[in-house]
Amino acid sequence: MRCLNLALAERSYPILIGNDLLQSAENLQPYLRGPRVAVISNTTVAPLYLSTVVTSLEKVGVGVTAIILPDGEKFKNWESLNAIYDGLLAARCDRGTTLIALGGGVIGDLAGFAAATYQRGVSFIQIPTTLLSQVDSSVGGKTGINHPRGKNMVGAFWQPKLVLADTRTLRSLPARELSAGLAEVIKYGLIRDLPFLEWLEANMDSLVGRDDDALAYAIERSCRNKAEVVADDEFETAKEGGRALLNLGHTFGHAIESGMGYGNWLHGEAVAAGTVMAAELSRRLGWLSEADVDRVRDILQRAGLPVCGPMLGAEQYLEFMSHDKKVVDGRMRLVLLKSIGSAVTTSDAEHADILATINACCHE
Repeated sequence: MRCLNLALAERSYPILIGNDLLQSAENLQPYLRGPRVAVISNTTVAPLYLSTVVTSLEKVGVGVTAIILPDGEKFKNWESLNAIYDGLLAARCDRGTTLIALGGGVIGDLAGFAAATYQRGVSFIQIPTTLLSQVDSSVGGKTGINHPRGKNMVGAFWQPKLVLADTRTLRSLPARELSAGLAEVIKYGLIRDLPFLEWLEANMDSLVGRDDDALAYAIERSCRNKAEVVADDEFETAKEGGRALLNLGHTFGHAIESGMGYGNWLHGEAVAAGTVMAAELSRRLGWLSEADVDRVRDILQRAGLPVCGPMLGAEQYLEFMSHDKKVVDGRMRLVLLKSIGSAVTTSDAEHADILATINACCHE
């Protein structure tokens, strides 16, 4: 088992990574606030792993309430959040109840937001079961739901007490979901860790082939990168760089998700296409070469990801992008690449260059 620590003073917590971690309640028990938990999962993950978690906890005397939601990004909304509240209230869960998110990024975000707001805040634990959630969304305390006008526009910062990433859950992951997670893995190499990007280029076939050692290393290296960034800028308030750099490709990607309807493009797929747009815009600003953009496109393609966005229309992209959380004082802040392995936040991209980038990187 690999163990990292996200250093946030009194809110610090461990990230445990390894095989078959779900089977042992000893991994969870030290981080429970009381003798009761509510496990939040969905209709896809619960049949696979819920009984393992429940059995392990009940063996050590922990009472378990299960709340099962429908699966999919389109259900990351008020209705699902209220379904969690309804389940907690029906089970008479109090402030000593720990919420456990068992699932991918949608479940983690929903359960985390419920934990942040139920009775003004209860403890929660992340058990991410997808590659994307293991390397990104489960770490850092961002929680929330989507709004029809923008992704993740309603939410809260609420740190978990523990992140437990059981890599064996990746064996049941569809190939498309695995590729979606690799988009976030590649992101870390592009924004701040060139040696990791080079390792990914050399080992992409092993990752796509689900080699256990390669996946465990990629997860640990990704989590280490994110933990360092979050520890320095927990609430994304840095005026330059900071946690915002983790959003490479996300402003374009969120526009794809909103424009196509939540769930039609997986988050990682939209981020991949958005990352190519960010690289192309960086080239137009004179920061990257054409060969650099090709390098970005190549590794994403090798991961099984789309490198062209849908043709929503450039103005439609800009409309969705204008609602992005990184818009400050009416100016769009984009995460771009000064070089491969070094990202910046900037508001200096000209409107015409953004339009040209969108048109160049999208197709019917």
